Amino acid sequence: MTLPDWLPIREELRADEPYGAPQIDVPVRLNTNENPYGPSEEVAVEIAAAAKAVAGSLNRYPDREAVELRTQLANYLGHRLSSQNVWAANGSNEIMQQILQAFGGPGRTAMSFAPTYSMYPEYARNTHTDWVSGRRSEDFTIDVAAAVELIERVRPEVVFLTSPNNPTGTALSANELNPILAAAPGIVVVDEAYAEFRRTGTPTALDLLAANPRLIVTRTMSKAFALAGGRLGYLAADPAIVDALRIVRLPYHLSAVTQATAVAALKHTDELLAKVDEIRTSRDETAQWLRDRNYEVAASDANFVLFGHFADRHLVWEGLVDRGVLIREVGPDGWLRVSIGTPAEMQAFRNALAEVDPR
Repeated sequence: MTLPDWLPIREELRADEPYGAPQIDVPVRLNTNENPYGPSEEVAVEIAAAAKAVAGSLNRYPDREAVELRTQLANYLGHRLSSQNVWAANGSNEIMQQILQAFGGPGRTAMSFAPTYSMYPEYARNTHTDWVSGRRSEDFTIDVAAAVELIERVRPEVVFLTSPNNPTGTALSANELNPILAAAPGIVVVDEAYAEFRRTGTPTALDLLAANPRLIVTRTMSKAFALAGGRLGYLAADPAIVDALRIVRLPYHLSAVTQATAVAALKHTDELLAKVDEIRTSRDETAQWLRDRNYEVAASDANFVLFGHFADRHLVWEGLVDRGVLIREVGPDGWLRVSIGTPAEMQAFRNALAEVDPR
């Protein structure tokens, strides 16, 4: 994409490309970490009925505080949370941007530890927030001592941590989070978009909320809830943080249809999450299959697997696309990421990879 010289865009944006995974029409799409199992017919009918119920009043603005939705999200999360602890927006992307609108900005700094979610520095760019990137260890865990040293030196207003991390799948323990929480002078965001897929015994940062008023834990309904098309992200935090985000949110930012869709989906939590165990099992089987073929595989608590190394990962990626399988060219050079799909999709992936890169 080349923008014309006459367009008075901000200069730091002129050479940038829009974010987004490739959208290619192939039989097997395993590149965006979606839940491969959509809502059942029964749930789809109830979601449609909920949307229809609000359709007759779309001439009116929606509840700008989304109270019913926030109450249902708090009930889902537990941890003695109430609607005052929860905020929702159009995907966790909007949540992250609102966080930097409230706590970042000119003369302020946000930080994370790469490799991690590639949108974080773009949120910083969009809000004129300075960005500092630390580095993860070779096994993609966070070197706590190095992280604390960097935080104490930079003094960032916002620290983004991701657990499980995207694109590596690496989860964080309380032993890793607590020193960072103690060192950070401002807000610490733990992005738990893939939390429902974590292995048994892997903790959630929700356990740390009560003792850490500057902690924000973000979640999404796009992944485990199979609601990527619904665009609903949310967070849990101290009510003061929620009030700060209410200052910067756009008026009526969550449509009545979005709110109704999410509330209807939350009434079927057990059914929508029923395939999570199956996805976890398939993830572990896929990781072992890759290891058996001499790939290096990052330990994953998410619904995807990062694997390598490749002398030319793009060549391998293209070979898979030619065979009707789309995965993601992301993360450190030499690595690829595959989302976990249905058994038939995973078999297609294995067959294609064995042809493209026999080992």
